Amino acid sequence: MLVDCAHYKDGVRQQVGPLSPERAAAALKDAAPGEFVWLGLRDPTSEELDHVGDAFGLHELALEDAQHAHQRPKLEDYEGSYFIVLRSAHYHEEMEEVEFGEIHLFVGAKYLISVRHGEASELGSSRERIEGRPNLLRLGPAAAVWAILDKVVDDYAPVVAGIEDDIEEVEQEIFDEGADSTQRIYSLKREVIEFHRALFPLLDPLQMLERGDIPGVDKALRRFFRDVADHARRTDEQVTGQRELLTSILEANLALLSVRQNEVVKAISAWAAVIAVPTFMASVWGMNFTHMPELHSQLGYPIALTGMLVSVLLLHRFFRRIGWL
Repeated sequence: MLVDCAHYKDGVRQQVGPLSPERAAAALKDAAPGEFVWLGLRDPTSEELDHVGDAFGLHELALEDAQHAHQRPKLEDYEGSYFIVLRSAHYHEEMEEVEFGEIHLFVGAKYLISVRHGEASELGSSRERIEGRPNLLRLGPAAAVWAILDKVVDDYAPVVAGIEDDIEEVEQEIFDEGADSTQRIYSLKREVIEFHRALFPLLDPLQMLERGDIPGVDKALRRFFRDVADHARRTDEQVTGQRELLTSILEANLALLSVRQNEVVKAISAWAAVIAVPTFMASVWGMNFTHMPELHSQLGYPIALTGMLVSVLLLHRFFRRIGWL
């Protein structure tokens, strides 16, 4: 569906309501420097994408990628226009889960077309922010690209904080409560790996933008892209640290489980040894052979019970002393 389509000139939006793709494309004819159109789509159908592609002359390979979500972050050059893939993320406090979305950007000299997939890809605030800064908006579509990148990267910070809280809860469960949190640790590790896959491939395109390797990016915008790249690199370091920490926590959890299992095995072995001695004595005297002098002694029964009791007490004391009971 079409979310919004605006024509910008001299850093100002030229109309109140959204334009149709045909009117937006027509507005680009004889456009002045810095004048461009920003068209936003959300979960479009193949027909809608093809319609927009025909209106703006988008490359067929880029359109094919945009029709299928689950692309890795990248920046591709298509004969003077660019196709950018971003992975957005949102942390749900109640479910303690990370939801990922996807944003595809078609960037030309006079247009920016954003295609959103998933709930975690809201861009309305990016449009409002850049519309409030006409000095940047005059620099063309690259300024809108910066606003989108800045929002996507800034939205990573609450996700990192949420995962950090989950890791602290897991550590408390393992070391303070002695719970088996293997499944939750594994789920967190999968989320962190997915988060790393969403962030790490974005670092190279951001580096290209801050260095000015992409034509059409004004020098005044490079420091803004540099700021976004710094935030992305810092977040990537945090995610890498969380990934390593979860690996250590998982190993510690398995080690503690092994220790607890060893404690149980030692206790069972100790009780088995305590029971085995009187059982052996009873089995010997229970043979009832003819030539067994103990069978005819009046003190045989109390002596046998006393021997069994003494052996049980001595073994129990021994295993308590070595920490098996």
